Amino acid sequence: MKFLSQLISGISLGSIYALIALGYTMVYGIAKMLNFAHGDVIMVGAFVVYTACVKGGMNPVLGVLLAIVFCTVLGVCIERLAYKPLRQAASLAVLITAIGVSYLLQNLALLIFKSDTKQFSSVVMIKPVTVAGLTVSGEIIATIIVSVVIMVALTLFVNKTKPGKAMRAVSEDKGAAQLMGINVNGIISLTFAIGSALAAIAGALMCSTYPALSPYTGAMPGIKAFVAAVFGGIGSIPGAMVGGVLLGVIENLSKGYISSQLSDAIVFAVLILVLLIKPTGIMGKKMTEKV
Repeated sequence: MKFLSQLISGISLGSIYALIALGYTMVYGIAKMLNFAHGDVIMVGAFVVYTACVKGGMNPVLGVLLAIVFCTVLGVCIERLAYKPLRQAASLAVLITAIGVSYLLQNLALLIFKSDTKQFSSVVMIKPVTVAGLTVSGEIIATIIVSVVIMVALTLFVNKTKPGKAMRAVSEDKGAAQLMGINVNGIISLTFAIGSALAAIAGALMCSTYPALSPYTGAMPGIKAFVAAVFGGIGSIPGAMVGGVLLGVIENLSKGYISSQLSDAIVFAVLILVLLIKPTGIMGKKMTEKV
């Protein structure tokens, strides 16, 4: 029973990582850049929900929708102001800028909300379910369902819709896509908007399951979600989901059966092992570069 409980909790945690990893994998797959400020967008989304629902008494559904809109606009603004001018710059310059944006968001949150940890009220309205003596919380159920639905919807969007096909074209070759009449800048902004909207949902679900919120809330989950994206194969939407769930399960089982202090080390050790065996990740594909 303990194993089953740990497994379900691990899948729930992994589903949160997967939602965050989807943002990483989409931005990297299409814009070929690593947005390390993504974890802090999660924190911003959670604070919007906290302010709207806990402080303002807003309906939880409306609070989450407000956070989605706010983070979507924030993601587009970050891309336009911080990343777009560096579109042709070296990857190191983009990486340093991303770290700068991350610290900017953290320090703005510190100025507005201070450094003390806030108690977050759950936005999930699903009641716990008990099966064979095992009680599964509504937060866990909601997290798993939402992550699966979003992954399926995102996969269908990318493969079946016109904007999704444009995203794939930009991912393959920006220059050729532009010659074919695709608005590359608009597609990259759309990618950031979708990734940031997912970050808002992840922030609300994460803080509902683990009800503590501070300006540093998104830092470690953001790093672990990036690990999950690499683990599953960065650039692959199903890979982000698989990588996130596996990462969450490994972390939770490590805490339950080995050591809570060593769980992070075990997660990163497994990542190194996977990349040594399969450098592109579990579901990643080899990229052929023309010269």
